[in-house]
Amino acid sequence: MIPLTLAEVAAAVDGRLVAAERDARVTGTVEFDSRKVAAGGLFVAFPGEKVDGHDYAARAVEAGAVAVLGTREVPGVPMVLVADALDAMGWLARAVVDRLPGLTVIGLTGSSGKTTTKDLIAQLTVRLGPTVAPPGSFNNELGHPYTALQATPETRYLVMEKGARGVGHVRYLCDVVPPRISVVLNVGVAHIGEFGSVEAIALAKGELVEALPADGLAVLNADDPLVDAMASRTAARVVRYGESERADVRAVDVTLDERGRPAYTLVTPEGSAPVRLGLTGRHQVSNSLAAAAVARELGMPPAEVAAALGELGLVSTRRMDVFERSDSVTVIDDSYNANPASTGVALRALASMRGRGRTVAVLGYMAELGDFEAEGHRQVGRLAAELGVDRLLVVGEPAAPIHEGATSVNDWGGESVLLTDQAAAVEVLRGELRPGDVVLVKGSRYRTWEVADALREPAAGNVAVATEGGAA
Repeated sequence: MIPLTLAEVAAAVDGRLVAAERDARVTGTVEFDSRKVAAGGLFVAFPGEKVDGHDYAARAVEAGAVAVLGTREVPGVPMVLVADALDAMGWLARAVVDRLPGLTVIGLTGSSGKTTTKDLIAQLTVRLGPTVAPPGSFNNELGHPYTALQATPETRYLVMEKGARGVGHVRYLCDVVPPRISVVLNVGVAHIGEFGSVEAIALAKGELVEALPADGLAVLNADDPLVDAMASRTAARVVRYGESERADVRAVDVTLDERGRPAYTLVTPEGSAPVRLGLTGRHQVSNSLAAAAVARELGMPPAEVAAALGELGLVSTRRMDVFERSDSVTVIDDSYNANPASTGVALRALASMRGRGRTVAVLGYMAELGDFEAEGHRQVGRLAAELGVDRLLVVGEPAAPIHEGATSVNDWGGESVLLTDQAAAVEVLRGELRPGDVVLVKGSRYRTWEVADALREPAAGNVAVATEGGAA
Protein backbone atom coordinates (compact mmCIF):
# COMPACT_ATOMS: atom_id res chain seq x y z
CA MET A 1 0.00 0.00 0.00
CA ILE A 2 1.08 3.59 -0.48
CA PRO A 3 2.27 5.17 2.81
CA LEU A 4 -0.57 6.84 4.73
CA THR A 5 -0.79 8.35 8.19
CA LEU A 6 -3.38 6.95 10.56
CA ALA A 7 -5.18 10.29 10.31
CA GLU A 8 -5.41 9.80 6.54
CA VAL A 9 -6.59 6.24 7.00
CA ALA A 10 -9.27 7.36 9.45
CA ALA A 11 -10.46 10.08 7.09
CA ALA A 12 -10.67 7.62 4.18
CA VAL A 13 -12.79 5.11 6.12
CA ASP A 14 -14.89 7.52 8.19
CA GLY A 15 -13.19 6.11 11.28
CA ARG A 16 -12.17 7.30 14.72
CA LEU A 17 -8.70 6.94 16.20
CA VAL A 18 -8.42 5.38 19.65
CA ALA A 19 -5.08 5.11 21.49
CA ALA A 20 -3.38 5.84 18.18
CA GLU A 21 -1.03 8.58 16.99
CA ARG A 22 -2.43 10.64 14.14
CA ASP A 23 0.95 10.97 12.43
CA ALA A 24 1.95 7.31 12.73
CA ARG A 25 2.42 5.98 9.19
CA VAL A 26 1.24 2.76 7.63
CA THR A 27 4.07 1.73 5.32
CA GLY A 28 3.44 -2.01 5.03
CA THR A 29 0.64 -4.22 3.78
CA VAL A 30 -2.99 -4.38 4.87
CA GLU A 31 -3.79 -7.85 6.21
CA PHE A 32 -6.82 -9.62 7.71
CA ASP A 33 -4.74 -12.64 8.73
CA SER A 34 -2.66 -11.74 11.77
CA ARG A 35 -0.04 -14.31 10.75
CA LYS A 36 0.79 -12.22 7.68
CA VAL A 37 1.21 -8.90 9.47
CA ALA A 38 4.66 -7.36 9.17
CA ALA A 39 6.35 -4.18 10.34
CA GLY A 40 4.47 -1.04 9.30
CA GLY A 41 1.31 -2.91 8.36
CA LEU A 42 -2.36 -2.41 9.13
CA PHE A 43 -4.41 -5.29 10.53
CA VAL A 44 -8.12 -5.51 9.71
CA ALA A 45 -10.13 -7.25 12.44
CA PHE A 46 -13.35 -8.80 11.21
CA PRO A 47 -15.87 -9.81 13.87
CA GLY A 48 -17.15 -13.37 13.72
CA GLU A 49 -19.03 -15.96 15.75
CA LYS A 50 -16.30 -18.61 15.60
CA VAL A 51 -13.21 -16.50 14.93
CA ASP A 52 -13.06 -12.83 15.87
CA GLY A 53 -10.17 -10.86 14.47
CA HIS A 54 -10.23 -8.54 17.48
CA ASP A 55 -8.93 -11.44 19.58
CA TYR A 56 -5.73 -11.29 17.50
CA ALA A 57 -5.35 -7.50 17.54
CA ALA A 58 -2.67 -7.41 20.22
CA ARG A 59 -0.73 -10.15 18.46
CA ALA A 60 -0.84 -8.16 15.22
CA VAL A 61 0.57 -5.09 16.93
CA GLU A 62 3.32 -7.19 18.48
CA ALA A 63 4.14 -8.42 14.98
CA GLY A 64 4.60 -4.84 13.80
CA ALA A 65 1.17 -3.50 12.86
CA VAL A 66 0.92 0.26 13.26
CA ALA A 67 -2.75 -0.04 14.18
CA VAL A 68 -5.84 -2.22 13.89
CA LEU A 69 -8.87 -1.37 11.79
CA GLY A 70 -11.83 -2.79 13.68
CA THR A 71 -15.33 -2.33 15.04
CA ARG A 72 -14.66 -2.39 18.81
CA GLU A 73 -11.93 -1.17 21.09
CA VAL A 74 -9.21 -3.53 22.28
CA PRO A 75 -7.44 -2.30 25.44
CA GLY A 76 -3.85 -1.23 24.82
CA VAL A 77 -4.14 -1.50 21.02
CA PRO A 78 -4.03 1.52 18.66
CA MET A 79 -7.29 1.38 16.72
CA VAL A 80 -9.09 2.91 13.78
CA LEU A 81 -12.70 2.30 14.81
CA VAL A 82 -15.35 1.93 12.10
CA ALA A 83 -18.95 0.78 11.85
CA ASP A 84 -18.20 -1.97 9.32
CA ALA A 85 -14.69 -3.29 8.69
CA LEU A 86 -15.43 -4.72 5.23
CA ASP A 87 -16.96 -1.46 4.00
CA ALA A 88 -14.02 0.42 5.47
CA MET A 89 -11.55 -1.81 3.65
CA GLY A 90 -13.31 -0.96 0.39
CA TRP A 91 -13.19 2.78 1.11
CA LEU A 92 -9.51 2.54 1.95
CA ALA A 93 -8.82 0.74 -1.33
CA ARG A 94 -10.64 3.49 -3.23
CA ALA A 95 -8.57 6.14 -1.45
CA VAL A 96 -5.39 4.36 -2.46
CA VAL A 97 -6.21 3.93 -6.17
CA ASP A 98 -7.42 7.55 -6.34
CA ARG A 99 -3.92 8.60 -5.25
CA LEU A 100 -2.25 6.65 -8.05
CA PRO A 101 -2.83 8.66 -11.25
CA GLY A 102 -0.35 6.54 -13.19
CA LEU A 103 -2.32 3.36 -12.50
CA THR A 104 -4.40 1.63 -15.20
CA VAL A 105 -7.14 -0.53 -13.73
CA ILE A 106 -8.26 -3.45 -15.89
CA GLY A 107 -11.47 -5.13 -14.77
CA LEU A 108 -12.91 -8.30 -16.21
CA THR A 109 -15.98 -10.42 -15.67
CA GLY A 110 -17.86 -13.29 -17.26
CA SER A 111 -19.67 -16.48 -16.40
CA SER A 112 -16.61 -18.63 -17.08
CA GLY A 113 -12.92 -18.17 -17.82
CA LYS A 114 -12.44 -15.11 -15.59
CA THR A 115 -9.51 -16.40 -13.58
CA THR A 116 -7.59 -17.86 -16.51
CA THR A 117 -8.07 -14.71 -18.58
CA LYS A 118 -7.10 -12.51 -15.64
CA ASP A 119 -3.89 -14.51 -15.36
CA LEU A 120 -3.22 -14.19 -19.09
CA ILE A 121 -3.74 -10.42 -19.04
CA ALA A 122 -1.49 -10.01 -16.01
CA GLN A 123 1.25 -12.07 -17.66
CA LEU A 124 1.13 -9.66 -20.61
CA THR A 125 0.91 -6.40 -18.67
CA VAL A 126 3.87 -7.32 -16.46
CA ARG A 127 5.96 -7.11 -19.63
CA LEU A 128 4.91 -3.47 -19.88
CA GLY A 129 5.20 -2.44 -16.24
CA PRO A 130 4.77 -3.51 -12.60
CA THR A 131 1.47 -5.37 -12.26
CA VAL A 132 -0.75 -6.42 -9.37
CA ALA A 133 -3.37 -9.15 -9.82
CA PRO A 134 -5.26 -11.29 -7.29
CA PRO A 135 -4.29 -14.88 -6.59
CA GLY A 136 -6.77 -17.46 -7.86
CA SER A 137 -10.38 -16.23 -7.87
CA PHE A 138 -10.09 -13.65 -5.10
CA ASN A 139 -12.79 -11.56 -6.76
CA ASN A 140 -15.36 -10.67 -4.09
CA GLU A 141 -16.03 -7.85 -1.63
CA LEU A 142 -12.99 -8.90 0.41
CA GLY A 143 -10.57 -9.99 -2.29
CA HIS A 144 -11.16 -6.91 -4.41
CA PRO A 145 -10.02 -4.27 -1.90
CA TYR A 146 -7.34 -6.58 -0.50
CA THR A 147 -5.78 -6.85 -3.95
CA ALA A 148 -6.10 -3.14 -4.71
CA LEU A 149 -4.38 -2.28 -1.44
CA GLN A 150 -1.25 -4.05 -2.69
CA ALA A 151 -0.75 -1.34 -5.30
CA THR A 152 2.18 1.02 -4.74
CA PRO A 153 3.38 4.18 -6.51
CA GLU A 154 5.41 1.89 -8.79
CA THR A 155 2.39 -0.17 -9.88
CA ARG A 156 1.26 0.54 -13.44
CA TYR A 157 -1.42 -2.12 -13.99
CA LEU A 158 -4.03 -3.46 -11.61
CA VAL A 159 -5.87 -6.46 -13.09
CA MET A 160 -9.09 -7.14 -11.22
CA GLU A 161 -11.43 -10.10 -11.68
CA LYS A 162 -14.98 -9.18 -10.71
CA GLY A 163 -17.34 -11.88 -9.51
CA ALA A 164 -21.05 -11.44 -8.82
CA ARG A 165 -23.94 -13.35 -7.32
CA GLY A 166 -26.56 -10.75 -8.02
CA VAL A 167 -27.37 -7.52 -9.78
CA GLY A 168 -25.44 -4.63 -8.23
CA HIS A 169 -22.41 -6.66 -7.09
CA VAL A 170 -20.19 -5.70 -10.02
CA ARG A 171 -21.29 -2.09 -9.68
CA TYR A 172 -20.19 -2.12 -6.04
CA LEU A 173 -16.79 -3.57 -6.93
CA CYS A 174 -16.40 -0.87 -9.60
CA ASP A 175 -17.16 1.78 -7.00
CA VAL A 176 -14.31 0.37 -4.91
CA VAL A 177 -11.85 0.17 -7.81
CA PRO A 178 -13.08 2.04 -10.92
CA PRO A 179 -11.87 0.41 -14.15
CA ARG A 180 -10.20 2.18 -17.06
CA ILE A 181 -10.45 -0.93 -19.25
CA SER A 182 -13.38 -3.34 -18.86
CA VAL A 183 -13.37 -6.83 -20.37
CA VAL A 184 -16.55 -8.94 -20.58
CA LEU A 185 -15.96 -12.55 -21.58
CA ASN A 186 -19.34 -14.27 -21.78
CA VAL A 187 -22.79 -14.67 -20.28
CA GLY A 188 -23.78 -18.17 -19.21
CA VAL A 189 -25.79 -19.92 -16.52
CA ALA A 190 -23.17 -19.93 -13.74
CA HIS A 191 -24.92 -18.90 -10.49
CA ILE A 192 -28.27 -18.73 -12.30
CA GLY A 193 -29.84 -20.05 -9.10
CA GLU A 194 -28.94 -16.78 -7.41
CA PHE A 195 -29.59 -14.46 -10.39
CA GLY A 196 -32.85 -16.05 -11.52
CA SER A 197 -32.34 -15.71 -15.28
CA VAL A 198 -29.71 -15.35 -17.99
CA GLU A 199 -31.04 -11.84 -18.64
CA ALA A 200 -30.29 -10.89 -15.02
CA ILE A 201 -26.78 -12.29 -15.41
CA ALA A 202 -26.24 -10.16 -18.52
CA LEU A 203 -27.59 -7.13 -16.66
CA ALA A 204 -25.11 -7.71 -13.84
CA LYS A 205 -22.09 -8.37 -16.07
CA GLY A 206 -22.82 -5.24 -18.08
CA GLU A 207 -22.40 -3.09 -14.97
CA LEU A 208 -18.67 -3.38 -15.67
CA VAL A 209 -18.89 -1.38 -18.91
CA GLU A 210 -21.38 1.07 -17.43
CA ALA A 211 -18.74 2.00 -14.87
CA LEU A 212 -16.24 3.14 -17.51
CA PRO A 213 -15.39 6.81 -18.03
CA ALA A 214 -15.96 8.27 -21.48
CA ASP A 215 -12.25 7.97 -22.25
CA GLY A 216 -12.13 4.35 -21.11
CA LEU A 217 -12.27 1.15 -23.17
CA ALA A 218 -14.78 -1.70 -23.27
CA VAL A 219 -13.36 -4.98 -24.59
CA LEU A 220 -16.30 -7.17 -25.63
CA ASN A 221 -16.63 -10.71 -26.95
CA ALA A 222 -18.10 -10.38 -30.44
CA ASP A 223 -18.96 -14.11 -30.46
CA ASP A 224 -21.41 -13.78 -27.55
CA PRO A 225 -24.54 -11.82 -28.58
CA LEU A 226 -25.38 -10.86 -24.99
CA VAL A 227 -21.89 -9.45 -24.49
CA ASP A 228 -21.78 -7.77 -27.91
CA ALA A 229 -25.01 -5.95 -27.06
CA MET A 230 -23.33 -4.32 -24.06
CA ALA A 231 -21.73 -1.80 -26.42
CA SER A 232 -24.93 0.25 -26.09
CA ARG A 233 -24.48 0.45 -22.32
CA THR A 234 -21.26 2.45 -22.25
CA ALA A 235 -20.02 5.87 -23.35
CA ALA A 236 -16.51 4.44 -23.66
CA ARG A 237 -14.79 3.30 -26.82
CA VAL A 238 -15.52 -0.33 -27.75
CA VAL A 239 -13.12 -2.95 -29.10
CA ARG A 240 -14.45 -6.38 -30.01
CA TYR A 241 -12.54 -9.64 -30.02
CA GLY A 242 -13.43 -13.12 -31.24
CA GLU A 243 -13.65 -15.24 -34.37
CA SER A 244 -16.47 -13.18 -35.83
CA GLU A 245 -15.64 -11.05 -38.87
CA ARG A 246 -16.94 -8.10 -36.84
CA ALA A 247 -14.14 -8.47 -34.29
CA ASP A 248 -11.29 -5.95 -34.20
CA VAL A 249 -8.97 -8.56 -32.72
CA ARG A 250 -9.61 -11.90 -34.43
CA ALA A 251 -8.45 -15.49 -34.60
CA VAL A 252 -8.55 -17.27 -37.95
CA ASP A 253 -7.38 -20.71 -39.08
CA VAL A 254 -7.69 -22.28 -35.62
CA THR A 255 -6.17 -25.76 -35.19
CA LEU A 256 -5.53 -28.04 -32.21
CA ASP A 257 -2.56 -30.32 -31.59
CA GLU A 258 -2.64 -33.76 -29.95
CA ARG A 259 -2.69 -32.16 -26.49
CA GLY A 260 -5.64 -29.93 -27.39
CA ARG A 261 -3.44 -26.82 -27.57
CA PRO A 262 -4.71 -24.23 -30.06
CA ALA A 263 -2.81 -22.45 -32.79
CA TYR A 264 -4.23 -19.64 -34.90
CA THR A 265 -3.46 -16.49 -36.80
CA LEU A 266 -3.97 -13.31 -34.78
CA VAL A 267 -5.51 -10.61 -36.95
CA THR A 268 -5.56 -6.95 -35.86
CA PRO A 269 -5.91 -3.63 -37.69
CA GLU A 270 -2.14 -3.20 -37.26
CA GLY A 271 -1.23 -6.56 -38.77
CA SER A 272 -1.29 -10.34 -38.31
CA ALA A 273 0.94 -12.88 -36.59
CA PRO A 274 0.89 -16.63 -35.83
CA VAL A 275 0.02 -17.76 -32.30
CA ARG A 276 0.69 -21.16 -30.77
CA LEU A 277 -0.66 -21.48 -27.24
CA GLY A 278 0.76 -23.70 -24.54
CA LEU A 279 -2.66 -23.99 -22.88
CA THR A 280 -5.15 -26.80 -23.43
CA GLY A 281 -8.66 -26.31 -24.79
CA ARG A 282 -10.16 -24.55 -27.78
CA HIS A 283 -11.84 -22.10 -25.42
CA GLN A 284 -8.37 -20.71 -24.72
CA VAL A 285 -8.55 -19.06 -28.14
CA SER A 286 -11.23 -16.70 -26.84
CA ASN A 287 -9.47 -16.15 -23.52
CA SER A 288 -6.19 -15.33 -25.24
CA LEU A 289 -7.90 -12.97 -27.69
CA ALA A 290 -9.31 -10.98 -24.77
CA ALA A 291 -5.81 -10.69 -23.33
CA ALA A 292 -4.43 -9.75 -26.76
CA ALA A 293 -7.02 -6.98 -27.14
CA VAL A 294 -5.93 -5.47 -23.82
CA ALA A 295 -2.22 -5.74 -24.66
CA ARG A 296 -2.84 -4.11 -28.05
CA GLU A 297 -4.64 -1.22 -26.34
CA LEU A 298 -1.61 -0.74 -24.09
CA GLY A 299 0.72 -0.43 -27.07
CA MET A 300 2.09 -3.94 -27.64
CA PRO A 301 2.46 -4.63 -31.40
CA PRO A 302 0.82 -7.75 -32.93
CA ALA A 303 4.02 -9.74 -33.41
CA GLU A 304 5.04 -9.12 -29.81
CA VAL A 305 1.55 -10.01 -28.55
CA ALA A 306 1.56 -13.24 -30.55
CA ALA A 307 4.99 -14.26 -29.30
CA ALA A 308 4.06 -13.44 -25.70
CA LEU A 309 0.81 -15.43 -25.89
CA GLY A 310 2.81 -18.50 -26.83
CA GLU A 311 4.90 -18.16 -23.70
CA LEU A 312 2.02 -17.85 -21.24
CA GLY A 313 1.27 -20.60 -18.77
CA LEU A 314 -1.13 -21.52 -15.99
CA VAL A 315 -0.94 -19.42 -12.85
CA SER A 316 -4.01 -20.35 -10.79
CA THR A 317 -4.32 -23.99 -9.80
CA ARG A 318 -6.80 -26.67 -10.90
CA ARG A 319 -7.83 -24.91 -14.11
CA MET A 320 -7.17 -27.03 -17.19
CA ASP A 321 -3.91 -28.19 -15.65
CA VAL A 322 -2.78 -31.00 -17.98
CA PHE A 323 -0.11 -33.43 -16.83
CA GLU A 324 1.11 -36.78 -18.03
CA ARG A 325 1.96 -39.50 -15.56
CA SER A 326 4.90 -41.84 -15.89
CA ASP A 327 2.48 -44.61 -16.89
CA SER A 328 1.35 -42.62 -19.98
CA VAL A 329 -2.01 -41.63 -18.53
CA THR A 330 -2.84 -37.97 -19.24
CA VAL A 331 -4.89 -36.04 -16.67
CA ILE A 332 -6.79 -32.78 -17.06
CA ASP A 333 -7.23 -31.29 -13.59
CA ASP A 334 -10.04 -28.75 -13.98
CA SER A 335 -11.45 -29.46 -10.55
CA TYR A 336 -11.54 -25.96 -9.06
CA ASN A 337 -15.15 -25.26 -10.00
CA ALA A 338 -17.80 -26.12 -12.56
CA ASN A 339 -20.89 -24.91 -14.36
CA PRO A 340 -22.52 -26.27 -17.53
CA ALA A 341 -20.59 -23.91 -19.84
CA SER A 342 -17.16 -24.52 -18.30
CA THR A 343 -17.80 -28.26 -18.10
CA GLY A 344 -18.81 -28.22 -21.75
CA VAL A 345 -15.54 -26.64 -22.88
CA ALA A 346 -13.59 -29.05 -20.66
CA LEU A 347 -15.38 -32.02 -22.23
CA ARG A 348 -14.60 -30.70 -25.70
CA ALA A 349 -10.97 -30.37 -24.72
CA LEU A 350 -11.02 -33.96 -23.49
CA ALA A 351 -12.54 -35.16 -26.76
CA SER A 352 -9.90 -33.27 -28.77
CA MET A 353 -7.14 -35.12 -26.91
CA ARG A 354 -8.35 -38.61 -27.80
CA GLY A 355 -5.37 -40.71 -28.83
CA ARG A 356 -4.59 -44.38 -28.67
CA GLY A 357 -6.39 -44.77 -25.33
CA ARG A 358 -9.82 -43.96 -23.96
CA THR A 359 -11.35 -40.70 -22.79
CA VAL A 360 -12.60 -40.77 -19.19
CA ALA A 361 -14.60 -37.95 -17.55
CA VAL A 362 -14.97 -37.78 -13.76
CA LEU A 363 -17.75 -35.25 -13.20
CA GLY A 364 -19.19 -33.96 -9.94
CA TYR A 365 -22.07 -31.77 -8.86
CA MET A 366 -22.45 -28.26 -10.33
CA ALA A 367 -23.73 -25.84 -7.70
CA GLU A 368 -25.85 -22.67 -7.72
CA LEU A 369 -28.00 -23.53 -10.74
CA GLY A 370 -31.37 -23.11 -9.03
CA ASP A 371 -34.33 -24.29 -11.13
CA PHE A 372 -31.90 -25.08 -13.96
CA GLU A 373 -29.99 -27.60 -11.82
CA ALA A 374 -31.45 -30.85 -13.09
CA GLU A 375 -31.53 -29.81 -16.75
CA GLY A 376 -28.05 -28.27 -16.55
CA HIS A 377 -26.63 -31.56 -15.32
CA ARG A 378 -28.58 -33.56 -17.93
CA GLN A 379 -27.23 -31.31 -20.71
CA VAL A 380 -23.68 -31.98 -19.57
CA GLY A 381 -24.32 -35.74 -19.58
CA ARG A 382 -25.82 -35.63 -23.06
CA LEU A 383 -22.86 -33.61 -24.32
CA ALA A 384 -20.38 -36.11 -22.88
CA ALA A 385 -22.14 -38.90 -24.75
CA GLU A 386 -22.49 -36.92 -27.98
CA LEU A 387 -18.76 -36.14 -27.89
CA GLY A 388 -18.07 -39.85 -27.61
CA VAL A 389 -16.51 -39.90 -24.14
CA ASP A 390 -15.69 -43.56 -23.51
CA ARG A 391 -16.17 -43.71 -19.75
CA LEU A 392 -18.17 -41.34 -17.55
CA LEU A 393 -17.82 -41.49 -13.78
CA VAL A 394 -20.50 -39.36 -12.11
CA VAL A 395 -19.65 -38.61 -8.50
CA GLY A 396 -22.41 -38.20 -5.89
CA GLU A 397 -26.19 -38.47 -5.95
CA PRO A 398 -26.73 -34.70 -6.51
CA ALA A 399 -24.93 -35.12 -9.85
CA ALA A 400 -27.12 -38.07 -10.91
CA PRO A 401 -28.83 -36.15 -13.77
CA ILE A 402 -25.45 -36.16 -15.57
CA HIS A 403 -25.68 -39.95 -15.62
CA GLU A 404 -29.31 -39.76 -16.76
CA GLY A 405 -28.44 -37.37 -19.58
CA ALA A 406 -25.59 -39.52 -20.87
CA THR A 407 -27.55 -42.77 -20.82
CA SER A 408 -30.43 -41.12 -22.68
CA VAL A 409 -28.27 -40.84 -25.82
CA ASN A 410 -29.25 -44.03 -27.65
CA ASP A 411 -26.32 -44.41 -30.02
CA TRP A 412 -23.61 -43.68 -27.46
CA GLY A 413 -20.99 -46.38 -27.43
CA GLY A 414 -19.58 -45.45 -24.02
CA GLU A 415 -20.59 -46.25 -20.47
CA SER A 416 -21.67 -44.16 -17.46
CA VAL A 417 -21.63 -45.16 -13.83
CA LEU A 418 -23.03 -43.27 -10.84
CA LEU A 419 -20.70 -43.44 -7.83
CA THR A 420 -21.29 -42.53 -4.20
CA ASP A 421 -18.24 -40.37 -3.58
CA GLN A 422 -14.68 -39.43 -4.57
CA ALA A 423 -13.17 -42.48 -2.91
CA ALA A 424 -15.34 -44.73 -5.05
CA ALA A 425 -14.20 -42.89 -8.18
CA VAL A 426 -10.56 -43.36 -7.21
CA GLU A 427 -11.21 -47.07 -6.64
CA VAL A 428 -12.74 -47.47 -10.10
CA LEU A 429 -9.83 -45.62 -11.72
CA ARG A 430 -7.39 -47.78 -9.81
CA GLY A 431 -8.76 -50.85 -11.53
CA GLU A 432 -9.49 -49.46 -14.99
CA LEU A 433 -6.90 -46.92 -16.17
CA ARG A 434 -4.65 -47.99 -19.02
CA PRO A 435 -1.66 -46.40 -20.75
CA GLY A 436 -2.85 -43.82 -23.27
CA ASP A 437 -6.05 -42.94 -21.40
CA VAL A 438 -6.97 -39.28 -20.95
CA VAL A 439 -8.89 -38.38 -17.78
CA LEU A 440 -10.81 -35.16 -17.07
CA VAL A 441 -11.70 -34.27 -13.46
CA LYS A 442 -14.32 -31.53 -13.09
CA GLY A 443 -16.76 -30.43 -10.38
CA SER A 444 -17.95 -27.60 -8.12
CA ARG A 445 -15.63 -27.47 -5.11
CA TYR A 446 -17.15 -30.59 -3.58
CA ARG A 447 -13.83 -32.34 -2.97
CA THR A 448 -13.66 -33.37 -6.63
CA TRP A 449 -10.00 -32.36 -6.50
CA GLU A 450 -9.37 -35.38 -4.28
CA VAL A 451 -9.66 -37.51 -7.40
CA ALA A 452 -7.20 -35.29 -9.27
CA ASP A 453 -4.78 -35.39 -6.36
CA ALA A 454 -4.95 -39.19 -6.27
CA LEU A 455 -4.17 -39.25 -9.98
CA ARG A 456 -1.05 -37.15 -9.42
CA GLU A 457 0.70 -39.83 -7.36
CA PRO A 458 0.75 -43.19 -9.17
CA ALA A 459 4.15 -44.03 -7.70
CA ALA A 460 2.69 -43.87 -4.18
CA GLY A 461 0.09 -46.47 -5.10
CA ASN A 462 -2.92 -44.15 -5.04
CA VAL A 463 -4.07 -45.13 -8.50
CA ALA A 464 -2.44 -48.04 -10.23
CA VAL A 465 -2.85 -48.56 -13.97
CA ALA A 466 -4.44 -51.67 -15.41
CA THR A 467 -2.74 -53.46 -18.29
CA GLU A 468 -4.63 -55.19 -21.06
CA GLY A 469 -4.27 -58.45 -19.12
CA GLY A 470 -5.58 -57.24 -15.77
CA ALA A 471 -4.71 -55.11 -12.72
CA ALA A 472 -1.15 -53.91 -12.43
